Amino acid sequence: MYDYYLSLLDKSEGSYREKGSKFLAYAYPVSLESEVQQHLTDLKKLHHAARHHCYAFILKPKEGQEETYRVSDDGEPPHSAGDPILGQIRSHQLQDVLVVVVRYFGGTKLGVAGLIHAYKTAAADALANNSIVEKYVERTFSVEFTYSVTSSIMKIIDQYSLAILEQSFTEVCYYRLSARLRDYETALAEFAELDQVVVKH
Repeated sequence: MYDYYLSLLDKSEGSYREKGSKFLAYAYPVSLESEVQQHLTDLKKLHHAARHHCYAFILKPKEGQEETYRVSDDGEPPHSAGDPILGQIRSHQLQDVLVVVVRYFGGTKLGVAGLIHAYKTAAADALANNSIVEKYVERTFSVEFTYSVTSSIMKIIDQYSLAILEQSFTEVCYYRLSARLRDYETALAEFAELDQVVVKH
């Protein structure tokens, strides 16, 4: 079962220069479109004098859906910027990744072929300066239980290396948990077999 994907470890930068134009590339791990927009907003503030802020991103598929991806040429000729950037992300089979290339125009037009090469090279440089890591596809669920079964609950959590996202201990104990996709159904079944435990998706 597919439950992992390739992404980036952290933010990285790259660059390319051609005929006076500067292409500054930034690569980020992201998981939400809101994160994409925040990075774009921050870069536009940082490079407010730049003429173009071109980008591409791919987000891993949500449950039952296709992957999400977008490209932007931001005023450059169609398919001369966003697509070459996207091509670099795809060439590494990455997901949950955003690459932005900021261009400072140098006064000399590069032509479509020149732009494609420049955006591709800048994006490739930013990715080369990062580390590609394997990340897991996860699903979340919650369990409510009484204090008397706490040790059994913890045993299952440890067995499947479940992440505890939220917790509360009042009259009823509560955990919000995250499991690797491959372990999700099995872990749920084991919790459901315990007395005084309620499992919620």
